[in-house]
Amino acid sequence: MIVTQDFEVRVGARTLLNAPGQHLRVQPGDRIGLVGRNGAGKTTTMRILAGESEPYGGSVTRSGDLGYLPQDSKEGDIEQSARDRVLSARGLDAMRRTMERQQEIMETTNSDSERDAAIRKYSRMEERFQALGGYEADSEAARICDALGLPERVLDQQLKTLSGGQRRRVELAHILFAATNGSGRSATTLLLDEPTNHLDADSITWLRGFLAKHDGGLVMISHDVELLDAVCNKIWFLDAVRAEADVYNMGWSKYKDARATDEARRRRERANAEKKASALRQQAEKLGAKATKARAAKQMVARAERMLGSLDEVPVEDRMAHIRFPEPAPCGKTPLNATGLTKMYGSLEVFAGVDLAIDRGSRVVVLGFNGAGKTTLLKLLAGVERTDGEGGIVTGHGLKIGYFAQEHDTIDGSRSVWENAVGACPDAGEQDLRGLLGAFMFSGDQLNQPAGTLSGGEKTRLALATLVSSRANVLLLDEPTNNLDPQSREQVLQALQTYEGAVVLVTHDPGAVRALQPERVIVLPDGTEDLWGDEYMEIVELA
Repeated sequence: MIVTQDFEVRVGARTLLNAPGQHLRVQPGDRIGLVGRNGAGKTTTMRILAGESEPYGGSVTRSGDLGYLPQDSKEGDIEQSARDRVLSARGLDAMRRTMERQQEIMETTNSDSERDAAIRKYSRMEERFQALGGYEADSEAARICDALGLPERVLDQQLKTLSGGQRRRVELAHILFAATNGSGRSATTLLLDEPTNHLDADSITWLRGFLAKHDGGLVMISHDVELLDAVCNKIWFLDAVRAEADVYNMGWSKYKDARATDEARRRRERANAEKKASALRQQAEKLGAKATKARAAKQMVARAERMLGSLDEVPVEDRMAHIRFPEPAPCGKTPLNATGLTKMYGSLEVFAGVDLAIDRGSRVVVLGFNGAGKTTLLKLLAGVERTDGEGGIVTGHGLKIGYFAQEHDTIDGSRSVWENAVGACPDAGEQDLRGLLGAFMFSGDQLNQPAGTLSGGEKTRLALATLVSSRANVLLLDEPTNNLDPQSREQVLQALQTYEGAVVLVTHDPGAVRALQPERVIVLPDGTEDLWGDEYMEIVELA
């Protein structure tokens, strides 16, 4: 259970949310969709609810178990296996190691006292292990992982060998495994920020069913409308204009109608109030000309101001980022040529011998199952990682690469928005850079905001903004539409359609593929290259 009291959220001097009293509460059985435009404060609010940071004002009271999936989840021990990471959610991995150690002592010691102590410790630990469903844990964890697209072969791999998408799914499995608690029912409060990122269609369907049956509380940020509709019985709408949270005790479909009704009511009330206030001001002007009526005129003006001040702000048309990709710099016929690209993690081969020639203006989609190496291939092409073996990258005449990283690795979270932009675009003039950031909806105090405190959608916009002044003629785009609200996503799709340079795209978004209109496809891990055909779109839509 989570209860806020006089809750206030700020970033720098900007107030994102005011929720007086106990306006926001999460109780068992509440399945809440936290919605609002990018930058409204959804991720910041979620982080505070989870205890990862403190509110500017007021307090948050938490009781019971809590499972938090942040948008940019970072694992602790990357040497740990995926299986142990999931089991650690209930502490079962450590318990199992302790039991194995006590069993070894029982079998090898010659001391009766040591053996008796080991037996007692083993018995206590086994009782706890059994109560937490330890003996069924492996199969239960494997079932959850498989449902999230993590096959058995992946579970014994170290986290450092997994792709970003696989590690994200391990973290989700870790949280859901803890929430089941071995009993199939749980009062755990789940806080999930974009849980469907990196999930395929089957996994999203399974997750919908899991969350819809969850007994504890749930707060979820998602741009997946079907997920919100299937799971949520309450909606919190963060209004960026009023810096308030509207609580709707209803599901997604009814919420949309109710919100439209509320906004229409606010517009009517304000229109009527403005009409009355205008009449009062006109009357005050007439009275003000007469000295004997001056006091009455001032009272009329004050009444008009009070009338308007007591009304809610009317939602205006959401300000949108003007997202575009750079005008490509001149280059040769084949600006980027990769031969024999290979990536190994220890003895594990991700892919080997991948050849890829990127001609001027070409449009290529990289496909493959999760973990096939799509993100890794883009990192090799971008020069972020080095190929194993004898292959390599040949840069053609005039090559300028623009790299958009799925996990926003190109953004330094400890530096401000402005510092990140200057670092990425050192040759840009100050006014040009301010204009560029303004087009991507970064201005005023937000320029001094640490980039690490931005929402996922804001980080995406910042990363895209830094590409614009690069004049890149080869864009390497890894899931560029993740975390974006529908309006910003449409802007990215339009930018893809009009960009004249070459693009290598990794995405689970069918709309992004359609906007790109690809000519070729690379299928990993085999590295097979083929002309684009409709049969490949079916793979994207199922992925």
